[in-house]
Amino acid sequence: MRRSEIPSLDDLRAFETTARLGSVRLAANSLALTHGAVSRRITKLSEDLGFKLFEKSGRGLRLTASGEVLNLTLGRFFTELATTVESLRAANAQQNSLVLSCEPSVAMRWLIPRLANFQAVHPDIALHLSVAGGPVEFRRDRIDLAIRRLDFALPEAWHVRRLFSERVGPVMSPQLAPVFASGNYIALGSKTRADAWSRWLSTHPSVRRPTEIRFYDHHFLIVEAALAGLGVALSPRVLATDDVDRGRLIAPAGFDPDESHYGLIWAGETELSGKANYLALWLQEQCNLI
Repeated sequence: MRRSEIPSLDDLRAFETTARLGSVRLAANSLALTHGAVSRRITKLSEDLGFKLFEKSGRGLRLTASGEVLNLTLGRFFTELATTVESLRAANAQQNSLVLSCEPSVAMRWLIPRLANFQAVHPDIALHLSVAGGPVEFRRDRIDLAIRRLDFALPEAWHVRRLFSERVGPVMSPQLAPVFASGNYIALGSKTRADAWSRWLSTHPSVRRPTEIRFYDHHFLIVEAALAGLGVALSPRVLATDDVDRGRLIAPAGFDPDESHYGLIWAGETELSGKANYLALWLQEQCNLI
């Protein structure tokens, strides 16, 4: 039989489903067709093949010997077809996926609120976000790109594209402005940079010292605490910029450079291409707005 003589796939599916479920009615429900439509497809298939597929058995149907052989073959065929399609879909999804690793505070306070824009611009890229800080295990964790504060030595095999310079300053809810000016305030600091307040105060002698400094595990926590009116957070600008712009936080002393930088790092090829480059360009555009 030439390929052009192979029966319609729709007709074969109607037959296989009926044989598997043992009923035209059940097959019709499974295929979202009418009882008559399934019956017509089976009749047409039988005519095209030149032999009967079913015979009546009481009130039901029974496969003929030829129908049994065809049903076994079609069962294997449709199972293999479903497996192949699923594998191809998974492979295609993997090709279109991208894993970005980002430091927790930057991810929570800056990156995630902007990702909807990236997805709108590049709906075909499935971006996965991994949260971590410090050195990156690109191969082990299957990471494509990473956003990091560049405060550690980079292996020679890594490449970096600078994103923005770090700037820090005290932020607080507007009602705490008088308290900050008077010096009767609680300072909020991150354990990840325990000496940040003392260093900042040493360069701002006109600012009164706090009554105490309370530490949280991460910078995004001290910004949330500042929003709740719990104190004055010494925050990187990138983490507070949205709330300052909206007036939920104020930064009366501004933000000063602290001589550190954030960068986009990757391993492997020197130049980014494809979806990785699209993400890198988008990140740079967003960072230019900080």
